[in-house]
Amino acid sequence: MNRNEITLQKMFSIIIEELRENSRWGTAHIYQATSNAFSAFVNNQPLPLRKLNSALLKRFENHLRQRNCSWNTVSTYIKAIRSTYNCAVDMKYARYVPRLFEHVYTGTRADRKKALETSDISYLVREAEIGIRETNYLSENQKTRIFFVLMFMLRGIPFVDLAYLHKRDLQGNVLSYRRRKTGRALTVMLTPEVMQLIRMVADRNQDSPYLFPILQSEEGSEAAYREYQSALRSFNRRLSALKQSIGMKSALSTYAARHTWATMAYYCEIHPGIISEAMGHSSIAVTETYLKPFSNKKIDEANRIVISFVKSGGYLV
Repeated sequence: MNRNEITLQKMFSIIIEELRENSRWGTAHIYQATSNAFSAFVNNQPLPLRKLNSALLKRFENHLRQRNCSWNTVSTYIKAIRSTYNCAVDMKYARYVPRLFEHVYTGTRADRKKALETSDISYLVREAEIGIRETNYLSENQKTRIFFVLMFMLRGIPFVDLAYLHKRDLQGNVLSYRRRKTGRALTVMLTPEVMQLIRMVADRNQDSPYLFPILQSEEGSEAAYREYQSALRSFNRRLSALKQSIGMKSALSTYAARHTWATMAYYCEIHPGIISEAMGHSSIAVTETYLKPFSNKKIDEANRIVISFVKSGGYLV
């Protein structure tokens, strides 16, 4: 292929196809979203890689910000373009330009607080405990509340890891799994309360390998990834409805469960390295970027139950 003819969009297509062939559906989704956003920016006109320059990248950054994209979204898109450009350079499709991405944002920011107030998470935990006694029937609201509290109690487990948990991952009161984002093996010892909540919402279909009734298709398949995306959107919608129904001020989302545990763990002086592993961050410094602005040193006696869950259990070496 002539290096003067290769376009950024074509390189995206090459990489996305390779990612899909390797069943990396989530990463392929990010690259496709970046390609779509950039194509919209250039009015769907092909952009030869030789025309990619600092000024154009800066205009794309401004374009994203004008459309209310967060700085972290901007960073994700810019880094996807940088990775695609570097791949083209490695394949001899493009000439290397030093400091091409120097003046666009590729960092991490804590734009807004994602963690719940301690009073909010305490309320949800108490409500989930009440639900333990109502074993005959669980409403959608109750199931949503239980899954959210489980994500918090399982040390901020991401929804994607929750969805892909297998029955074999739970042995007694020990849950062992690999983070899908980092591949890191994690093991969590579960409290009796967590075990009760798991039993309430576990998949009772003996033919299903999954611990929870979120996915049906074979792991690693595109169908399973699409089921996960659909389940994630549905769960966030139910969380939004739950927030409205109980009049909660904090934003309620799958991210909130993770950041609430991490923020409270940071308050409880759990080692930042453990928190960083659980969050899937590249370094402790990134974790502290997220948590330091929002660490809360004020806590009342009503929230002691939440603190006990944060401190209980742990990753086994």
